[in-house]
Amino acid sequence: MTTFVGALLRLVHMTSTAILTVAFFTISNIVLTPASWADGNVNIYSYREPTLVKPLVDAFQKETGIKVNMIYAKSGLIERLQAEGKNSPADVLLTNEFGLLTQAKTGGVTQPIVSKTLSTAIPAKLRDSENHWFALTRRARVIYASKDRVKIDSIRYEDLADPKWRGRVCTRSGQHTYNVALIASMIAHQGPDKAKSWLNGLKNNLARKPAGGDREGVRDIFAGVCDLAVGNSYYMAAMMRNPKQKPWADAVKILFPNADGRGTHVNISGAALAAHAPHSANGIRFIEFLASKPAQKIYAELISEYPVVEGVEVSDIVKSWGALKADPLPLEKIGELRSRASRMVDEVNYNAGPNS
Repeated sequence: MTTFVGALLRLVHMTSTAILTVAFFTISNIVLTPASWADGNVNIYSYREPTLVKPLVDAFQKETGIKVNMIYAKSGLIERLQAEGKNSPADVLLTNEFGLLTQAKTGGVTQPIVSKTLSTAIPAKLRDSENHWFALTRRARVIYASKDRVKIDSIRYEDLADPKWRGRVCTRSGQHTYNVALIASMIAHQGPDKAKSWLNGLKNNLARKPAGGDREGVRDIFAGVCDLAVGNSYYMAAMMRNPKQKPWADAVKILFPNADGRGTHVNISGAALAAHAPHSANGIRFIEFLASKPAQKIYAELISEYPVVEGVEVSDIVKSWGALKADPLPLEKIGELRSRASRMVDEVNYNAGPNS
């Protein structure tokens, strides 16, 4: 049987970008070698940052005695699973956005999970209809607004295209998975023609070319570059805990778009069972643990994300932002429109910025 070393050699054939972005992180400080495929292990490929996952992994290991071995990368893990094929050591794929989960499923690197625990705990709209993936947390795609320069207390996504915001909006790349999902939701609600007109209007209202991440949008509000920024809700808590970034957070308020209508767009983090998982039972057990109330509480308190399991409350800091009315649009519907949304970003030349 081809060894894991052989699988690594095939990684050379991946794109240079993917190779450069792959980073290794093992919770147990053990590299994923054949010796780590023993029954008492579970091997995770994770797009989620190790610092976010570690408290959950520690709790799982303490409860079950199963050792978690993890590889973290910002990109390229799905391609890696495809290259490794049947020789992959991966049991579970963790992602920071559901677009990667749908990509993994269509790419043939996941398998259905038979688990009454997961099917009971996770609502149907937050999991794949064939049980290839399950949501683990929710995060709202909110508007960060300057406390000093923006006096409104409510907004719609549609309003971002209003000329009154000309030169006052910041976003990250339109092709980032978070924004592609938001644009897909706009297509679902408005139809492609109106959604394209909206996206073009938003581009014209940008204060700068799309760049950086969600936190950099808040940074630029603090610096006076823009007055509004689109970002995920949990970044507020992360900035408040960071001494360097706390002044950025203090300069903004959170507005939940469309709170008086259909509700705010919500995306997810999630998990899937690898297609050739050597420890599928341990992999399912790990995902089931992440969907348990104790783990959901860890997500809520330490990462400030919205739980997906009924009966688990959000953290006090999340409560302080106000109530979330989530858009009920099923994730699978958004997933179906992601390719159209991505093409639309290029059609309006969004990433070239305003006046382009």
